[in-house]
Amino acid sequence: MLTDSQFLALPDAGDAIPDTRRELAAAAPKASSTLLDRLIDINLDDLFDAAGLMGLRHSPLQRLLRPSARRFALVAQAFDQLVGERGLAHGSAWLARRMAGGTQVSGGEHVPATGPVVVLANHPGMTDTVALISSLALRPDLRVIALDRPFLRALPQVAGHLILVPDHEVGRMGALRAGVKHLSHGGALLTFPAGEIEPDPATFGRRQAVASVQGWSESFVLFARRVPQTRFIPAIVSNVISRETQRHALTLLRRSAHDKQRLAAALQVALPRYQKLVTQVAFGPAKVANDGVEESLRSVIVGEVCRLIEASPRQWPSSP
Repeated sequence: MLTDSQFLALPDAGDAIPDTRRELAAAAPKASSTLLDRLIDINLDDLFDAAGLMGLRHSPLQRLLRPSARRFALVAQAFDQLVGERGLAHGSAWLARRMAGGTQVSGGEHVPATGPVVVLANHPGMTDTVALISSLALRPDLRVIALDRPFLRALPQVAGHLILVPDHEVGRMGALRAGVKHLSHGGALLTFPAGEIEPDPATFGRRQAVASVQGWSESFVLFARRVPQTRFIPAIVSNVISRETQRHALTLLRRSAHDKQRLAAALQVALPRYQKLVTQVAFGPAKVANDGVEESLRSVIVGEVCRLIEASPRQWPSSP
């Protein structure tokens, strides 16, 4: 069996992601080499940064990591083209199947097919966003509020469905205004109130996940004030982070728990052998802030999300 370092070094010719190569070729027959090169560079930046080795970014080590970065760049490019041709939900379902062992959804009946909706979810990373989007296929008007990152900007079709949030205050207020405008036209939003990656309940335990939710931002309350008829849907995603990658020898390159988790996630993206987890998505009942009770909306949502976490399965599946 190949070691992980040997796998990362495999040449591009003949490499494969299960059930993906043929679809990549069909989905992007005239792929832009400029876009592909940009995605490869961004992936390499992310891999070196996650490993704490940015000082070696332009060393011969990049030749070892480039095949892995190119594999994921091809997948991302095909994802972007599928989004442009068949919509965000279809492209997200495609990517979720390629990066995980499937998705199980509960509580989908709580999501209304029309009218202003804000889905508030935890953010364990990896396939959480595409799993949520594919689970919200009944809302083709969905837009996702996401932190502004080079990788997202490099995907033009995907970026058209996002409201990107810059690091500066003026940009953040602009993103909130864009969200309010979308809701006022009856649209749907997906947002992650933590504003950062959170512990996966399946990998790090319910206690850590609940503690993270307790620190959620209350900025989404603004949507209730500006568009009072908005329905708020609590949601959780779990079983997206591999326990095996958390114990990977390469994580010893990092000292803090946060940095170790980030590197482990990067390894999970790079190595298909760790992409067999069945993502769990659960939606709770809709909440509406009526009669001036916007101030209590945050506590209601946080309480419901914590309940969903506590009620999540105790046995976490993976695909064969």
